[in-house]
Amino acid sequence: MSSSLSVYLLDVAATRALVGSRDDQLLEVIRTEFGDDLARDDDYFGHAIADGAPPAYEALRAVVHGGPFSDDKDHAFQYGYAYQRLCSLTGSFLDNSCFTPHRGDWLSVVDEGLAALGITAVSVESFGYGDLPAPLPYTHTPGSGEWTPDRITSALEQFEATKRAVDESGQAPPLEPEVVDAVMQCIGWMRHAQARPGFGVIGFRF
Repeated sequence: MSSSLSVYLLDVAATRALVGSRDDQLLEVIRTEFGDDLARDDDYFGHAIADGAPPAYEALRAVVHGGPFSDDKDHAFQYGYAYQRLCSLTGSFLDNSCFTPHRGDWLSVVDEGLAALGITAVSVESFGYGDLPAPLPYTHTPGSGEWTPDRITSALEQFEATKRAVDESGQAPPLEPEVVDAVMQCIGWMRHAQARPGFGVIGFRF
C-alpha cells in the first residue's frame, strides 16, 4: 500500500492560531465556497460517519472552535483532515512529486539523505508522526508535522556549510539519484519559506 505527502507553505503561527479562533466568518466562507468538497468527503467517509464520526463541516467547526471533540479515538481522523483543509485553503501547495506516492520507509531514506548532507534540523519523516496543534486529539492518519522558520533557517545553514565543504574537498556524499531529487525538493520547500518572513512548512502523510 502506498502513501502520499501533502506539503503547504504558510505562516505556521497564524495557521496554528486558527485552531480555537472561533472564526465563524472563515467557517462560512469555507461552507459557501467549498461545500462540494465537504460533501465529497462526507460521501467518501460515509461508513465512518454512519458509525458516529463527525461530518466534514462539523469536524471543521470543532477545530476552529477548539472543540467539542468526539470521545471516540476512531473519530479523531476527521479533525486531522479538517486541519489539513485549513492548511490547504490558507497556504500554498508545494510540489510533492518526489513523495506522492511513496512506499515503505521512503521518508526515513530521504532523512538519511538529508543527514548525509549535514541537514539534521528538519525531517520529512516528522510529517508522519508530529502532533496536531492542541487541543486537537491525536490521530495516526493523517500524520502531521511542521518545519518552523527557525528550523528551516538552521537546515539551510547546515546545507550551505556542507556545500562549502564539498567545494573545498571535491567530494560529495554518494547518494542515489532519486534521493538527491527528493532532498533537493525539500531544499526548494525551505527556500520558498525563507523568502517569506514568518513562513514555514506544514506537511501531512496519508
